[in-house]
Amino acid sequence: MIKKILPSYVVSVDTFEDFPDGKLFPGEEAVVGQAVEKRRREFTTARTCARKALRMLGKPPVAILPGVRGEPRWPTGVTGSITHCAGYRGAVLGESTQVASIGIDAEPNEPLPNGVLDAIALPVEREEVARLALAHPEVHWDRLLFSAKEAVYKAWFPLTNRWLSFENASVTVNPRDGSFAARLLVGGANVYGEPLKGFSGRWLADRGLLLTAIVVPAPGSTPG
Repeated sequence: MIKKILPSYVVSVDTFEDFPDGKLFPGEEAVVGQAVEKRRREFTTARTCARKALRMLGKPPVAILPGVRGEPRWPTGVTGSITHCAGYRGAVLGESTQVASIGIDAEPNEPLPNGVLDAIALPVEREEVARLALAHPEVHWDRLLFSAKEAVYKAWFPLTNRWLSFENASVTVNPRDGSFAARLLVGGANVYGEPLKGFSGRWLADRGLLLTAIVVPAPGSTPG
């Protein structure tokens, strides 16, 4: 499903149920060795999706271990992102020569728990969420804002190796064309010699889910 909001030069694998034959590499087993069964299933299926996507790129299957902030560590030459929520797991990958960074997120199309919007949204974002909720009540815009900010962080961290708080990015969602834009409110991050000022992404509401995706082309690339 996430393929609908992705450019053609990346590959994706997603699923709405866990793979019964999903296997983990020894290093991955250690990550979830003490985890509850739900967490283990999510982790296993998401890694299986990622290895299927690696195969689509012509790459061999490898262990995909978490880094210092939990981000997946990809093999040389690969850029990617993983997400999972109740009823959905997915992975999006690209060649590093074409893609500088990817950030994806999936959430249920349900309201955020009480108090979360105030914790993750700027005043202008809360005002926009309220306006969109009146105009388009079929989408839970507070949850979509949260998802977009998660995608922003996942795209940001591999480029900078720096933490980014929710209040450090201002997100504007376009309800008409399925796009969103994130303006970074912190400076000092330079990527490939250029200041990093923001991201653009796409979103989708379907099958009770909200999906967001950011794909940053590599400088000088000519993605097909």
